[in-house]
Amino acid sequence: MPLAREQRKLAAIVAADVVGYSRLMGRDESGTLSRLRKNHSERLDPILAKYGGRLVKLTGDGALVEFGSAVDALSAAIEFQQAMAEANREQPADNALVFRMGVHLGDLIVDGDDRYGDGVNIAARLEGEAPAGGIVISRAVHEAVTGRLKATFDDLGSLALKNIERPVQALSVKWEPFDWQKAAIAEVAVGPGTAPQVPLPLPDKPSIAVLPFQNMSGDAEQEYFADGMIEDIITALSRFKSLFVIARNSSFTYKGKAVDVKQVGRELGVRYVLEGSVRKAGTRLRVTGQLIDVATGTHLWADRFEGTPDDIFLLQDEVTERVVSAIAPVMEREGIVRARRRPTESVDAVTEHYLGLASIYKPEGSENNERALQHFRRAAQIDPEFAAPHGGAAMCLSWRTINGWTADPTIDNEEILRIGQHVRNLETDDAFALSALGWATARNLLDLAAGSELADRAKIANPNFAFARAVCGWMRTWEGKLDEAIPEFERAIRLNPRDPQPAFTLSGMATTLFYAGRYEEAVSWAERSLREFQLSAGSIRVAIAAYVKMGRMQEARKLVSETRRLWPRLRLSAFSSPQSRPQFAEELREALRVAGYPE
Repeated sequence: MPLAREQRKLAAIVAADVVGYSRLMGRDESGTLSRLRKNHSERLDPILAKYGGRLVKLTGDGALVEFGSAVDALSAAIEFQQAMAEANREQPADNALVFRMGVHLGDLIVDGDDRYGDGVNIAARLEGEAPAGGIVISRAVHEAVTGRLKATFDDLGSLALKNIERPVQALSVKWEPFDWQKAAIAEVAVGPGTAPQVPLPLPDKPSIAVLPFQNMSGDAEQEYFADGMIEDIITALSRFKSLFVIARNSSFTYKGKAVDVKQVGRELGVRYVLEGSVRKAGTRLRVTGQLIDVATGTHLWADRFEGTPDDIFLLQDEVTERVVSAIAPVMEREGIVRARRRPTESVDAVTEHYLGLASIYKPEGSENNERALQHFRRAAQIDPEFAAPHGGAAMCLSWRTINGWTADPTIDNEEILRIGQHVRNLETDDAFALSALGWATARNLLDLAAGSELADRAKIANPNFAFARAVCGWMRTWEGKLDEAIPEFERAIRLNPRDPQPAFTLSGMATTLFYAGRYEEAVSWAERSLREFQLSAGSIRVAIAAYVKMGRMQEARKLVSETRRLWPRLRLSAFSSPQSRPQFAEELREALRVAGYPE
């Protein structure tokens, strides 16, 4: 009888153990075990559930956990270490539970519920190289996660690890506590736990999600190119009013993960999924794509498109047309022609625009915002009639001013004004440019009428663009048209159900409900934003005010305390927004004053 074939799989492994475990047990055995059990149930289990980790083995002083992706593995490791740092803040140093962790992406031997092999051994040895409270990762993990989460890395060189035949390139992980304190804030506001997942119903029109195409170029620097292509394909499909197209941010939550398209269909509430790959090598460009009906698992088509980087527009057009032809054959040919309109003929301008998008979608921060702004400016300089990068620049300038990342907001606002005049002269229907400029015009220049007009034009040009819908929601709220604002936010959420940065939309909904006097609902939406681990000063501000209105002063003051700690420069005097009904904003300000919000 032939031997059973050895089962193997590629996975990310996290190894963790407690620093000074023997010393802790020697001092207080029962107390240490009790705290370890509590730590397991209150911190480790929720984080594993959030990132899809599977506990392989739990030892007295540590754990071995398997993840489907390196991004999930390292995100979980950082969040766990940050949660432990928060928990240990009030503990005496010689009594704190402190972990060291190692993360590796490699081949594993599967033996029932257990895992063996080099993948496990390297993770365990890297853990031994980590400092107390720190994380060390292998080069394989670094290559998979770079640019995809809020962390930096220090090269440790090639390490000779015990019982590992070859040297292992390793890096230590660093992160800003501010970026990973979201779970603690959510617990202050809403308590532990996560919201139940409710299946999304299918829209009453053909619905599609375009998943991130794999970058097959073997060059991480080309990642922006693959992502930018998909951005443009999503935009082209979104122009069809007869289609329901999921927003880019929700689709990209599946990036780097092995996915079941049927599960994607359930989670996003769509009938069709487009997936594929991009390979750019020298002067050749190859795009493969396949369209799947998730209800049946049937491949409606699969094809390969080849050309040069200069043919990028043609390749995008071909992919878009094949998708539309497959799922909406009744569409008129003129509709396809309209969706294929090219915003620019300059590949250099498109490349700079893609680089700007790649930066702006990275974890937020002044450096990424500044990098995106420079790319958008260069794209606009190469082709001044290419509207999208002008909108991108206006949005970066707006965030820079709102977050206090500029020494002179007046100069930035003057540039927004110039951009606005230029974009109007272009008479563009680019939804990204119009909605981004509409937000900056209303929020920074306090010109609500002009901002609202631009946002409405964006929604007409692309009714599937979630950001345009959310901007329209804010405009209706500032105009005092609260009953019209709520459907806009609802539509934005449905178009972007897995938005990794939903605070813009969710805090808008919470603010609208607060102005409407629906305080319990306002708290519910603000809590949802916090529960999804978004560090949003706007969401926390609405939650504080709504708690005050409901008489829940203890919760309000806890959030004020968190706000003071996390945003020490925030002041009530700096809170401003365009308002056609100033009494709304003043009611919110007064509630914040009652709670002790810093003046």
